[in-house]
Amino acid sequence: MRSALWTVIVVCGLAYATSLAVPLWFQANGQRLLIVTSGSMAGDDQGAFDAGDAVVMRRIDDPSQLRVGQVATFWPAGSDQLVTHRIIALRNLPVMQQDEATGKMVQTYDPETGEALTRPYIFTKGDANLEPDPDATPLSQVRGIILDVYPRWGWVLDWAGSAQGRAAMLVPPLAALAALEVVSLLDDRRARRAAGEQRRPSARERHDDALLLG
Repeated sequence: MRSALWTVIVVCGLAYATSLAVPLWFQANGQRLLIVTSGSMAGDDQGAFDAGDAVVMRRIDDPSQLRVGQVATFWPAGSDQLVTHRIIALRNLPVMQQDEATGKMVQTYDPETGEALTRPYIFTKGDANLEPDPDATPLSQVRGIILDVYPRWGWVLDWAGSAQGRAAMLVPPLAALAALEVVSLLDDRRARRAAGEQRRPSARERHDDALLLG
């Protein structure tokens, strides 16, 4: 029984420690693990992945690090959910602003040089999608590029971070520790009695024994 209880404690303890250590290890190396929730990037191309996988994202320090064909993670316009799609084009688009007199969007110009102002954008597409993404994304909205894919890690990480996963990893070892304490108390009582202790147990001891034995 002791071996079984210690096995539960060690296995669940290692599982919980691993669920915390793995994301922290990637963060310490300037990377981040993302869980894939859709199949828009499923396929046979290099860097493709499916729902339930986990991908490793590295933040970019400079827009020059982006290349056509890379898989990038970004905030789409008007969305609060990260999207990870492949870059199919890099272009500079004119900076537009609303004209106060007409209400129309007009191109802006540098007040000193008179040159038209532009801003770099990426055009993206999911490998499994038939059409490119409808909106271009400014580079300021790009969070990073994908370095690696770990198949099915996403399901495991998602479960480990859920309330059910935490309970499955923490409740059994806590129960096992409590059971070990009960076993130790019972073994101590048996050892003292086997050594020849003839003292009649007190009412409190009889009550404790009854509680421990159910």
